Amino acid sequence: MRALDRPSAFTSDPARDKYFAAYGRALGELWPVPVDAVNVETRAGSVRIHRAGPAEGDPVVLLAGAGGNALTWYRYIEPLARMRPVFAVDPLGEPGRSVQTQPLATGAEVGGWLTDVLAAVGAERAHVVGSSYGGWTAVEQQLGGGGRVAALTLVDPVGFAPLTGRFYRWVIVGAMAALLPRALRRRVAGAVGNGALREDVLMKLMLAGRSFRRRLPIPPAYTDEQVRELSVPVQVLLGARSAVHDAQAVAARLAEIAPSWRVEIVPDTGHALPVEAPDLVTERILTFPGQARAEIATPEHSTDRS
Repeated sequence: MRALDRPSAFTSDPARDKYFAAYGRALGELWPVPVDAVNVETRAGSVRIHRAGPAEGDPVVLLAGAGGNALTWYRYIEPLARMRPVFAVDPLGEPGRSVQTQPLATGAEVGGWLTDVLAAVGAERAHVVGSSYGGWTAVEQQLGGGGRVAALTLVDPVGFAPLTGRFYRWVIVGAMAALLPRALRRRVAGAVGNGALREDVLMKLMLAGRSFRRRLPIPPAYTDEQVRELSVPVQVLLGARSAVHDAQAVAARLAEIAPSWRVEIVPDTGHALPVEAPDLVTERILTFPGQARAEIATPEHSTDRS
């Protein structure tokens, strides 16, 4: 059982410094635009944000999934920043440059730090994009009455079905495959259904963070009532081969209980959808919200691809 009475943290100062050095190298290799990094204080710790794009306008806020940080969005920064201010966040409780100082034991507490971030950057109508656990964080922020959000894009999010052994096996196999030599790791990425294994720089960063102890709550599945509580426009992008859930079942459920949401199943992708189809995800972010529709794009017939 994960102890949630303590903040997530590195096991030692040298381990933290080693990770920060790897983080700096990865930032230098991957980041496509000049870095404007700021730290903002929240109720649970200091949050690092990388800003890009114009100074004015409603921002796009990017939240990585478990084990990730702002650098996982490196392919998205330049195209999004042409159109909107972009805030790529190192989530609290994940390995990165944010520093958690208070325990986060509930969804409300996880969503609370995001509300503080949006207030600190002056966002009133943010488009929050969350991948996996980042999607759950974004939903929790809205369920907690945080406001300041005009739209949500949830990229293969957790929280819409119970997590099963299949997901935990996917995580374990991915962690083991990350230790393989580069050529072999890249070859097995398809076989294990994890395109993130082809990300050489991010894999080095992940390995540098093995000394980080993550202490965050496991997302339960949302009830129908909770889904209906979300009042902002929502689009959900699901990996057709996701290890987190049965994409068809989740899409069918959302079509019934949240027919105004835009739901799309992306063919030939899994839970690592953000790195497996970055061009598609970027386009969906930039064109949403449009007119909400109850259509579901399936692997055989994908809608809204223009």
